[in-house]
Amino acid sequence: MEFLAPLAESMLARALIVSPTLYLFINAAHILGIAILFGAILALDLRILGLGQAIPLAAAMPYLSKLAGSGLLIAVLTGLCLFSVRPVEYAGNPAFLVKLGLIALGLLNVAVQHSSGTRQAISADQVPAAARLSAILSIVIWISAVIGGRWIGFI
Repeated sequence: MEFLAPLAESMLARALIVSPTLYLFINAAHILGIAILFGAILALDLRILGLGQAIPLAAAMPYLSKLAGSGLLIAVLTGLCLFSVRPVEYAGNPAFLVKLGLIALGLLNVAVQHSSGTRQAISADQVPAAARLSAILSIVIWISAVIGGRWIGFI
């Protein structure tokens, strides 16, 4: 993992290291990105599972999917900034690796849902059993990723 060491010497990493205020704002933006991502995913998964039936899935799905995508973009960009401060340590941290694995699994779950005919069925308010199972799996995966992220600081 030593090949990551020069990242800690980048201008971005140096700025974050010498400015606690900048680090604070990037960290807060990371948390906000995660909140937007997880909040949108949770709302959509719960709707797929039958909660909030007064809201048509055809309207909720595109909005919440775009909102989740925005949260993911914020979380990834700020996460890369935070990673740059101690890249070798993070790359060797088991909790960090678990978090990345869970994020990859969550994104794979999203990709399967979006690439299959399930998305069209869900948009038409016809929720197949596979979509419900995927929604449950999604909730578990993303909660686990959040827990994995919090775990990083304790290892």
